[in-house]
Amino acid sequence: MKRAVVTGASSGIGAAAVRLLRAHGWDVVGVARREDRLKQLAEETGASYFVADLTKPEDIVALRDLLEATGGVSTLVNNAGGAMGLDPVEGGSADDWRWMYEINVIAVQQVTQALLPLLRASVEPGGSADILTVTSIAGHTPYEGGGGYNAAKFAEHAMLDVLRLELSGEPIRVLEIAPGMVHTEEFSLNRFKGDQDRADSVYANVPDPLTADDVAATMVAMLELPPHISLDLVVIKPVAQSAPYKVARGELKVKG
Repeated sequence: MKRAVVTGASSGIGAAAVRLLRAHGWDVVGVARREDRLKQLAEETGASYFVADLTKPEDIVALRDLLEATGGVSTLVNNAGGAMGLDPVEGGSADDWRWMYEINVIAVQQVTQALLPLLRASVEPGGSADILTVTSIAGHTPYEGGGGYNAAKFAEHAMLDVLRLELSGEPIRVLEIAPGMVHTEEFSLNRFKGDQDRADSVYANVPDPLTADDVAATMVAMLELPPHISLDLVVIKPVAQSAPYKVARGELKVKG
C-alpha cells in the first residue's frame, strides 16, 4: 500500500508534495486548516483531504479515525510548521515562541503518536512504513534573530533522532529533510506577519533559491528508495546559500 498523509498541504512544500506523490501514483490525504485550498488541490490532483488544526488534539484524533476507517496509511509526511518573527532573544515575543513550539514540535509529536499504530499495521513483508518530517537548516545551525525558530527546529530534529532510536528493530524509516532558503509565497510573509516588502527582501537578488517543487522532488525520491535504505537526514539548500546567515546575492561567478 502506498498511501501518504501530508500535513500543511494547503500551500508551499506540502501542496507540491501532494501533487508529485499523486503524479507518482500514490494515494494521498492532504491535511491543513484551509478547506478552500485543500478542495482546490483535491480537484486538481485527485487527492483526498481532511481539514484540521493540528494544535487541537481533537482534530488529530478525528484524522486518525478517518484514516483508520478508510484504509490506513503507510507514510506520514510531517510538513506543517512555520516561523514567526526575527527578533533577538532579549526582545522575543513569548506568544510567537509558544506558537512555533506548538506547531513545529508538539503537533508533530502528537500526529506521529496518533498514527504510529496505523503505520505499523501497513507494513507488508519486505516493506517499510515511513515518517518523513520537514525540519529546517535552522534546526542545525543557529543564526541571529532565529532564537525562537532555532529552538523549535532544534527540538524537532532531536525528537526525530530519539524516535529513530525508539523504533530500532521495526521496519519504520524515520526520515528528515532540512531545507534552507525556499522561495514560497507564504513562509516569509507569515514570518513577518504580512509585511510583503520585508518578505520579498529575503529573496532579493538571490540566484535561484529553492522552490517547493525542488524540495518535493527530493522528498519523493527519499520515500521511493528501496525500503532497506534510510536517508536519515537530507540537507537541501540553493548553491547561493552557504549557511542560514551567509547568502550570495547577484550572479554566481567562478573566482580567479
